Amino acid sequence: MRIEVKGRNVPVPEELHEQVVRRFRKVGRQVSDLAELEVELREERNPSIDRPMVADATLHLKGVTLRASDASHDLRHAIHLCEEELSRQVKRHREKRRGRRASRARAEAGRAGEQPAL
Repeated sequence: MRIEVKGRNVPVPEELHEQVVRRFRKVGRQVSDLAELEVELREERNPSIDRPMVADATLHLKGVTLRASDASHDLRHAIHLCEEELSRQVKRHREKRRGRRASRARAEAGRAGEQPAL
């Protein structure tokens, strides 16, 4: 999986980039090697916002795009929350695909077992 880390209003030092790669490694094991993950880290500079650090993740898979966004006081915590949310979405997506594939296989087996009408 290819990971791209961007920062908006926030510099992204190498250690923060490495943390993003470490956190999203779990998601990377569940998806194809061709998947693309874009993580955007930003700081909302409006003083009325109580959780100014935001992490947005967009995962491009074959045929579907999954998005997760979380905010926190700390950027590392926002990354952690975003990874958990995206991981849940990937797991749900995989289960749906497996369910569809199994139901199609059952339908094909049912059709193959039918006798032709005379």
